[in-house]
Amino acid sequence: MIALLLIPLLLPFTLPVLARRALTRLDPVTVLRALTSCALACAGACVAALGALVLIGLLKLSPFASLGDLVHPLRTPSDVIVLPAATLATGALSLGAWTLARSAVRQVRAFRTARTEADRRPAAGDLCVVDSPHPDAYALPGRPHRIVVTTAMLRGLGPAEREALFAHERAHNAGGHHYFLAAAELAAHCHPALHATRATIRLAAERAADESAAAAVGDRRLLAQAIARAALAGNAQSSTRPGFAPAATTGPVPQRVAALLAPGDDRSNTRRWIALLVTVCAILPAAAATTGVVALHHEVEVAQGEQTAARVR
Repeated sequence: MIALLLIPLLLPFTLPVLARRALTRLDPVTVLRALTSCALACAGACVAALGALVLIGLLKLSPFASLGDLVHPLRTPSDVIVLPAATLATGALSLGAWTLARSAVRQVRAFRTARTEADRRPAAGDLCVVDSPHPDAYALPGRPHRIVVTTAMLRGLGPAEREALFAHERAHNAGGHHYFLAAAELAAHCHPALHATRATIRLAAERAADESAAAAVGDRRLLAQAIARAALAGNAQSSTRPGFAPAATTGPVPQRVAALLAPGDDRSNTRRWIALLVTVCAILPAAAATTGVVALHHEVEVAQGEQTAARVR
């Protein structure tokens, strides 16, 4: 049982490596969806495993065992590591909950501030121009969707580059990329390995928007130039936008520009890689956590004397 609960805690460390490799081989939209699903599955399995470890540790103590109507404290074959593991699991869950709550409060405040500022400005369609000396541009979710761009960013780009930048931000809103980024942020607070996966998910969202914008503009070189110039202009100042509001200037821009300028490659093995990614990094941790929780439930029933009562009948 303990070994099963350790699988969801150890296996996510393989996800960042597989995620980076998948992004170099597969379509960005497919990678974005698959990685986000894997990250959420790993996060859920990790929380379930940590919760089970905490419960095991509590039920091994007589006061908590009596509260759970156990005839005797829970007995496990690995008593030496259970209490330390339960203590570490309690600390991990508490830390994750605290950092998640703090991040959520910060992100909600940033979103409300950005949304209020955008709603106060006259909009030309979905475009909202903010008078600011700091170059910035991002896709702002909500109803209606907005593309927020500062006057400093507009001054740094030519007319064609502006349209390319707007096409990129519109692709973010059309693709609902803020949902993927919010899910990645949630998962990142559940397991340390998912911090690195969050960065890859962000890059996948930017690559997906790049490809969509390139198709809309019809000039990959122009889009690459616009992204590079926007990143150079906006790199000097930290943005106040919400973390789940995607922007063309985020992520490793040189890598994105190189992908836009590179010739197309063969993606015939897409389904095979995605199947491997989902199976190893999503299904296996979830299955191990589920099996471990079921085994814990069985042990609790034994400790409650239900098995003995069933034999008597």
